[in-house]
Amino acid sequence: MSDFSLFFGKFLRHGTKIASLAPSSPWLSRATVGNVDWAKANVVVELGAGTGPITRAIAERARPETRVVVLERDADFAKILRERFAHRANFDVIEGDVRDLSAMLSDRGIGRVDHVISGLPVPSFPKDLQLALFRVVRDVLETGGTYNQITEIPWVYQGLYRRFFDEVRFVFEPRNFPPAGAYYCRGPKEPA
Repeated sequence: MSDFSLFFGKFLRHGTKIASLAPSSPWLSRATVGNVDWAKANVVVELGAGTGPITRAIAERARPETRVVVLERDADFAKILRERFAHRANFDVIEGDVRDLSAMLSDRGIGRVDHVISGLPVPSFPKDLQLALFRVVRDVLETGGTYNQITEIPWVYQGLYRRFFDEVRFVFEPRNFPPAGAYYCRGPKEPA
């Protein structure tokens, strides 16, 4: 089964629990990690990796000594990710929930991370899950680190991310289907 077929089928069955009806394009994947200083990145976390297009962009750029933790809740997607990135000794694919991220990182001897890359459908999350996500991001993100979030509805959610971060910048990627982009967020605030 192709990545598109698997993704689309899950989107039809689960709706907004899946971020998109199709995997991110190579252009969107590269844009989503475009602000990361790979020469200095020691730990990168990806949330909601799906079938791994952004994970692939991370793999192309991360140094062998950069630890990459990929978190995916869906068992089918996690299995695919483990198979695709098993050859990467610095990659750790975890099947789990973002609310448990701090504990999962701690179990691996990781206290803080340089970048969090998210493919999660954050705007469709219930408010309590949004708060839990941004609390855990604030708790694990290094000072000066970034939270990068893909979106398929350009510019609409800037207000949402400004509630949780001091700095929010948006990059547009028109070649994705549908046209999309990424928010680069810095300076996590205390969630209200």
